[in-house]
Amino acid sequence: MSTPEASRFVRVRVELVLEVDDADAVTKSALRRIADADDAELPASERVHAESAVTEDTAEALAYLVDPFDLVSQVPGVELQQASWSSERIEYDPDSPDWDYDEDDDEDNLG
Repeated sequence: MSTPEASRFVRVRVELVLEVDDADAVTKSALRRIADADDAELPASERVHAESAVTEDTAEALAYLVDPFDLVSQVPGVELQQASWSSERIEYDPDSPDWDYDEDDDEDNLG
């Protein structure tokens, strides 16, 4: 893939399943991050909305705390161009074949 026609852009897909042992700690951490954001970064109206969302739903609090930029900010030679992420509550059974983490891997996606 070193030919001039090869794209310099790479899509990395990551799926995480987290077990929340202390929802209150997650919510408090998200609220601290909101409080620490400077006013230019987070206008008052968005701050109120964010506080409400993370207080009402632990999944929203996690989405606020998990930042894709943090995953790649220390990787040399790359610059994050676009990111999107979401979180949701799920039913999880690690023994279920539905949770086979290799299910989306095929020869076309490797490399």
